[in-house]
Amino acid sequence: MDVVEVVLGLLVAVAVLALVARKLPIPYPILLVVGGLALALVPGLPQVRLDPDLVFILFLPPLLYPAAIFTPWRDFRANLRPITLLAVGLVLFTTAAVGFLAHYFIPDFPLAAGFVLG
Repeated sequence: MDVVEVVLGLLVAVAVLALVARKLPIPYPILLVVGGLALALVPGLPQVRLDPDLVFILFLPPLLYPAAIFTPWRDFRANLRPITLLAVGLVLFTTAAVGFLAHYFIPDFPLAAGFVLG
């Protein structure tokens, strides 16, 4: 099966699940996960290998865009502190942790390169 056919089939499945999600009181991402699991368990379908960049370009934006557009400003402002802590603080913590662990486990690995790796 060609990659284009697989991508088009997955996009159609996502569109159908989006329509179903409007009718049911189930969050859209949960319905997509359940739909993906159901597709994975169908015995006759070929194994699909997609490039991760293709997933980031084609499938992630339709998932994130509605959540970003329909989030009320009041909710966003109410959660601004946790959002900022996770977006900035956790990134800095992860960068430092990966940098120090890479330098610790590989002594010839410079600390600056470890931070870049993190």
